[in-house]
Amino acid sequence: MISEMPIGPRTSLSRVLEDLGPSLLDLVHGDPGLADNVGGVVIHDPGDEVSYPPQAIVLGVAVYGAEEISRLLRELSLHGVAALVVRGPVEWSESLAAVSAESGVVLITVTQGASWSQLTALLRTLLTEGDVGDAGVEMLGGVPSGDLFALANAVATLLDAPITIEDRRSRILAFSGRQDEADQSRVATILARQVPNGYLRILESRGVFGELYRSDRPVHIAPATIEEGETAIPRVAVAVRAGDEFLGSVWAAVREPLTPDREQAFQDAAKLVALHLLRHRAGADAQNRLRADLVSTVLEGGAGAAQALDRLGFVNEPTVVMAMGLSAQSGDHAHVAAERQRLTSALGIHLNAVQPRSALALLGDVAYAIVPVPGDPEAARQRASQIAGNFMERTGRRPGAVIGIGSVATEPSALGRSRTSADRALRVLLSGRTGRRVAAIEDVYIDTLLLELRDSVALYGDEPLTPVARLVAYDAKHQSHLVETLRAWLDAFGEIPTASANVFVHPNTFRYRIRRVAEVAETDLGDPSVRFALMLQLRLLPDPVPEAGRES
Repeated sequence: MISEMPIGPRTSLSRVLEDLGPSLLDLVHGDPGLADNVGGVVIHDPGDEVSYPPQAIVLGVAVYGAEEISRLLRELSLHGVAALVVRGPVEWSESLAAVSAESGVVLITVTQGASWSQLTALLRTLLTEGDVGDAGVEMLGGVPSGDLFALANAVATLLDAPITIEDRRSRILAFSGRQDEADQSRVATILARQVPNGYLRILESRGVFGELYRSDRPVHIAPATIEEGETAIPRVAVAVRAGDEFLGSVWAAVREPLTPDREQAFQDAAKLVALHLLRHRAGADAQNRLRADLVSTVLEGGAGAAQALDRLGFVNEPTVVMAMGLSAQSGDHAHVAAERQRLTSALGIHLNAVQPRSALALLGDVAYAIVPVPGDPEAARQRASQIAGNFMERTGRRPGAVIGIGSVATEPSALGRSRTSADRALRVLLSGRTGRRVAAIEDVYIDTLLLELRDSVALYGDEPLTPVARLVAYDAKHQSHLVETLRAWLDAFGEIPTASANVFVHPNTFRYRIRRVAEVAETDLGDPSVRFALMLQLRLLPDPVPEAGRES
């Protein structure tokens, strides 16, 4: 059992606006200070049932006009939502302000040119701090450990210039405020969270990156423009290293050359950034391990399940367990493991969007997700199947990927049973018996019983001392098709024309074979109990008898 750990401080709405505005977000109306614990990001979809975490930020994609915004604000107030973000500009009106004030939902606009996916990624970067909990906030250089946005703002204050912190591939990890003081290239970089390709090519042609990799000192870069008519200001960049490992770089947009003191401060700041990047990376790894431990504890369903659920952010509500696995594939083991990890990450992103309070962890070869669902069992099964089915459609025909869905758990102690039933459903899907990619335990219950009965037969070494055993032996000796004939006849409910057509033989030939089945098996096919026993025995055969020569 994992010992209790206090929940760490979560991101406030004021912090979100401070870090992402005014480059991306503008406050229209409301008091962001009232939301001190943003619980997640939800994309509004009027055609879908949405679960809102406490004090959520809702992205109003395709929500336009004062009337539609007002209607949505009233609706969101019923769910304890902290803020609604819509595309700016919004036509201001006193009635809209009154609705925002009455609802208690802060109204924010996102700037033109920023995509919703970019904004979602940035918001989730901010909100992942303290997601699982931390024993305390460690400080590095006066900045909370791993808080890259706070660090970027601190360096910006030190240099009096807007700052970006970038990884080795020139992707934006964090940025400071005052980005509106820089040029168009910097704004495009912030919006895309990636340095534009055109600007990268210019820097590469000038040898900037080679100099950056070699030097410990700040590198001065002359203004560069991508398109004709653009204006640009100079940059100063410094490499971020941990020993011989190049972690990334810090970039400042400066209108005047740095003074010697500020250049030295910039170089010193790079060492502090390195510590934060290492802590950020280690913290992400530690959080993943901690989350996996918590999910594992929950799925065991013992005394520690309730405490682990609480630390994962669940309230007392019905949940189901989803189990995602990959069927046996040829190829390199490392490739299969990488594919499993990619699918797990993709499922995590999907669940974050459609059911933000879900918990996911890769345990061994199976990715387990704990997902809140409606209390009604049928509605819960449909909701879970819809979530899993939509994920499978969006990921395409990934070879062998399947998801089993367990029973509804109305209390923490029942999650162990939900995990077991999800595993049972997953096993059926991996066996290829159904051809499905997603199934709840209710959908494949009989198949699970048959697989478990087959296990029992193998465990005790039972031989099929049955009429079917005599047919199998006869087929093997005489190269005949009696097992295939019996299976076709039972599948067609004894209809000779249908059964004979399914195995591509003449009806008279099929009638002869059925008579031979009864003779060789020494059984009465007219007895319903015999027919049931024969069907069960056929399902327990390891594999269908391969086609051989024909009986004369």
